[in-house]
Amino acid sequence: MRLFRYYPEDFGALTVKVVHMDLTFDVYDDHTRVVSALTAETLDAPLASLALNARDLDILEVACDGHAVASTYNRGAATLTVTFDPPVPPRTRFTLNTETICRPSSHVLEGLYYDGSCPAGSPVQITQCQQWGFQRLVPCLDDMTAKCTYTTAIIADDGYTNILSNGDPGGPRYSLGPGRSVQEYRNTTTPMAPYLFFLGVGCYDTCRREFEYPDGRTFTLELLAKPGSDPTAAERALEILADAVMWVHLFTGPEQYRNRETRQEIWRLTRVRDAAKRTGDQKTLAGTREALTGLLATVTPGYAYTGSVYREIAMQNSDFGGMENVGNTTIAANRIMPYPEATDPAFEYMVRVKVHEYYHNLNGSEVTGRSPFEIWLNEAVTVHIENQHHAFFFGEAYSRLQTVLDLLDPGAGTLVLDRGAGSMPIEPDGFDDPNDLITGVTYVKAPEFVRMIETLTGKETFAEGLALYHDRFRHANASRDDWIRCMEEVSGEDFSRMAAVWLKEKEYPVVTVTPSYEPAARRFTLTYRQSRSPGGRLWEFPFRFALVDADGQEIAERIIRVKDEEGEVVLDGVDRPAYLSLNRGHSFYGKVVYRPPEDELYLQAMKDADIVGRFTAFNALAGREMLRLLEDPDAAVSGRIIDLCAGLLADDHLMEEAGGQFLTIFPAVDDERFAHHYRALYDARKKILAAVGARHTDTLLSVYRRAAARVRGGAGYLEDEARAIRRRQRRNACLEILAACDTPEVHRLIAGQFREAAAATDRLAAFGLILESSAPERLDILRAFCAESAKSPVAWESFLAVVAGSDCDDLVEILRRIESSPAFTVEQAGEQRALYGRFALNRKRSLETEEGRAYLAEVLRRLARVNEYSTVRALDAFAFIDAMEPRHRAPAAGVLADLLASLDPDAHPAVYNNARRFLLGAPAAVRAYEAEHGAIPALRGPAP
Repeated sequence: MRLFRYYPEDFGALTVKVVHMDLTFDVYDDHTRVVSALTAETLDAPLASLALNARDLDILEVACDGHAVASTYNRGAATLTVTFDPPVPPRTRFTLNTETICRPSSHVLEGLYYDGSCPAGSPVQITQCQQWGFQRLVPCLDDMTAKCTYTTAIIADDGYTNILSNGDPGGPRYSLGPGRSVQEYRNTTTPMAPYLFFLGVGCYDTCRREFEYPDGRTFTLELLAKPGSDPTAAERALEILADAVMWVHLFTGPEQYRNRETRQEIWRLTRVRDAAKRTGDQKTLAGTREALTGLLATVTPGYAYTGSVYREIAMQNSDFGGMENVGNTTIAANRIMPYPEATDPAFEYMVRVKVHEYYHNLNGSEVTGRSPFEIWLNEAVTVHIENQHHAFFFGEAYSRLQTVLDLLDPGAGTLVLDRGAGSMPIEPDGFDDPNDLITGVTYVKAPEFVRMIETLTGKETFAEGLALYHDRFRHANASRDDWIRCMEEVSGEDFSRMAAVWLKEKEYPVVTVTPSYEPAARRFTLTYRQSRSPGGRLWEFPFRFALVDADGQEIAERIIRVKDEEGEVVLDGVDRPAYLSLNRGHSFYGKVVYRPPEDELYLQAMKDADIVGRFTAFNALAGREMLRLLEDPDAAVSGRIIDLCAGLLADDHLMEEAGGQFLTIFPAVDDERFAHHYRALYDARKKILAAVGARHTDTLLSVYRRAAARVRGGAGYLEDEARAIRRRQRRNACLEILAACDTPEVHRLIAGQFREAAAATDRLAAFGLILESSAPERLDILRAFCAESAKSPVAWESFLAVVAGSDCDDLVEILRRIESSPAFTVEQAGEQRALYGRFALNRKRSLETEEGRAYLAEVLRRLARVNEYSTVRALDAFAFIDAMEPRHRAPAAGVLADLLASLDPDAHPAVYNNARRFLLGAPAAVRAYEAEHGAIPALRGPAP
C-alpha cells in the first residue's frame, strides 16, 4: 500500500544534460503562446525518446533541428514523449523546438496565474514554479537537476508598466507593432533550475536604489509595489533590503568571525558613505571611500550578487510569503513594505523574508538540492543565516527566544506537531505534493539540526564548511550527504550517524537528567538518559549546561556531545550550584525532564544569564501552576507565581533585552491527562492572568505607561524599530493581564488604546481584547473596525486573523458574517490562512464545540477545492484528537471522515492522504466514531 504519491526512487538521473532554453512568451489576457528551443546533450548512450513534463498545455508543434521526431501527449500523465528516428547519437547536442499554449488560472497558484489587475483593467499575470510550475508554462524537464542558462523574450501589451523575467535585460523594451512590445532577458551567468524561473507582466509602482559594495561595485535594487503604494514605505523597504545585502556580504562567508571589529567599522562607514551620496557631500564621500579601501584589504567578505538588477515584486496571492526566482523575488504584497497597517510580527517577517530570499541566490540557486527531498537543505541553511541576520538587528537574546517560543508553542509549535499524527521527518520517505514539504519541520526543525551541527563544529569551522559546500557545488546540485561531508571535512568530526537519525526519523530526544553533589570532594555529577527515536535508534546532539550560583554567576559551563543512551558528566573542584541551567540556548531540538525544587526555578527565572534558561524556568513554573489548577479547579492562584509575573514585567533590563514575549504563558502542561484539553487549559491560563491583574494593578499600569513612552533613536532605522517592538510587546503584555479582570475600568483602558494607538500592533491587540471582553460596545467596535479594515489588504488580513483566533461564544456567527462580506475573497491564499487556518488551530472553538466542528467541516470541504496547500495546513488542527477528552474524539474524527467521503483522491491527493494519515494516527477516535457511525471506507481500501 502506497502511503505517498512520490518516493525517492521516482527521482532518477536525467537521460540528457540540459544546456540552454531559448523562450518566447506571447502573453494575452486569457492565454500565452510559448515558443521554446530546448538545447540538450545526450549522455553515453543513444537517445531514442525523451519524456518531457507538460501539464495542461495545448501542443501546437514539436520539431527538432536535424532530427525526425514524432510526439505523443498524455495529458493525464502530464507527459509529452518525443521519439527520435533514428536515435540521437551519444554525446551529441540537439535542439528541440516546441510551440504550445498555456492558460493562466485564477486559483491554481502554480504556473502562470492572475494576481490582480492593472488600473486600466488588464490582468496582472505572474508565475510560481516551485516545485513543478514550470511544466505548466512549457514542455521541459521539470527537475531540480535540469539546471541550464536561459534567454527569454516576452511580448505583451504596451499598457503593462513592467515585463519581467530572470537575468539581465537584453536591451531596452521595444515596440513590436500596434499595442504590443517586447522585453528580452539573458540569464547566462548562473545555470538555473526550472523551479526558479519567473515571468511577470503587470502594473507596479517601481522604486529604485543603487546599491554600492564597500569596494565600489554597484547594481540596482528595485521594489515593485502595487499601484498607489506609499513611496516612503517603499524607500524604507529598499533600505531594509540594502542592509540585508550588505550584511550578507560582510557577516557571512568563510572568514566571517575574523576581524569582526573591522567588519563593524566597514558596516558603519558604508552607511556614512550612502548618506553622503544622498546629500551630495563630496568631501565625506571621498573620505569614506578611501577609508573603506584601506579596511577592505584586511578582510575576506562573503557572497556578492552577480546580476545588474535585483528585484522584489509584490504578489497579492500566493501559497508562500516569498519565493526566490533568481533576481526576481516575489513577496506577499502585504509583507513587502513597512505599511502603517502592518503589525510588528508582519514587520519582523518582512525583515526576515528579504534576507532569506536574497541569500537563496547563493544557497538554492547557485547551489541547488538534487530533488524535492533536499528542499530542507536549501531552506534550513538559509533560515540559519536568516536567524543570524535577525539577531544582528534585534539582539541575540530576543531573536533566540522568539525561535524557542515557536518551538514550544502548544498550538502550532514544531515540537508539538512533530509528535502529532501528521508529522513527517525532515527528509520524509515520500510526499504527495512538493508543498507537503513546506512545513515547520522544514523551516524550524531542520534549521535547528543545522544549528546543532554548528554548535558541535564551532562557529568558525561551520562557516568554513559552509563556504566549502558553496564553492565545491557552485552552479551544480548537491545532496545532503554532500553537505554533511563538507562539514566533516573541515571539522574532522563524523556526522553521518547523527544525520541518519535526525533527517529520517520523526520526533526528538527527551533527556532525563539527575544531578548529585559530593561536598567533601567538591564533585558534581550530572547523569543523563535519552529516549530513543521512534525507530529505536539513539540520537546525537550537543547538550549545553551550566552550574550557577545564587547571584546568577556561572560556576562552570560545558557542552557535551550526547550519543549514548545514558552517561554522566563529572566536574571536580566546583562549589555546590544554587541551580542548574540546562539545554542553554536550546542547544538541542528536544526536551529535558528535570524537576528541581520550586525555589531553584524561581531563582533561575530571576537570575539566569541565559535567556532561554531563564524563560524555561518561568515556563516550568507556569506549567506547574496550571496543572495544579486543572487538578483542583477551585484552587486559588499561588501568590508566588503572581508576584513573579509582575516582577518580570517590571524588570526594565529583561524587557529591553528580551521584550514582552518573555511573559508568554502557554495554555499547556506536560501531563498527558490534560495536554490536549484545550478549553480547560485556556481557562486555567486566564485565571492566572486575572489573578496577576487583580493583585498588581498599580504596578501593571505603571509599567504600561512607561513602555508607552517614546524613546530616542539614532542607531539606525531597523535597530530603532526593533527596540520599539520590544517595548510594545511589554505594553501589550500588561494590557492582556489587566484585560483578564474584565472590569469597566479595564474596558475603558483598552478602548482608549484602540482609539488612540499609533501602531497597528497596539490597535489590534486592544481590538482582540475588546472582542473577548464583556464590554457592551464590543459588537459596535467589531462592525466599525471590520468596515475600516476592509479598505486595506494589509489591515484586512490582520483583522481576519485576530477574529478567527479569538475566544467568544458568538465566534462562528461572527466568522460567517465576515465570510459573506464582499471584502472576503476565498481565492486569496492570505485570507484563507488568516481566517480558516487560524480558526482551525483555535481548537477550543473549532474542535471542542459542536458549532465550531460543523463550521470547520464546511470550510475544509470548500477550501479543498480551492487551495490544497491551505487545506493541508488547516488539517494540523487534528494532530492530537486521540489525546482530547473522550467526548470530543468521535465528533472530531467525523469531520475528517466526512471530508474524505466528499473528496476525489485523484483530484485532491494531498488533502485526501493527509486527512487519511491523521485518522490512521488516531485509532481510539476512529473506533469511537465507527462504533456509532460504521466503518470509514477510506481507511479500509488501498491508498490512492
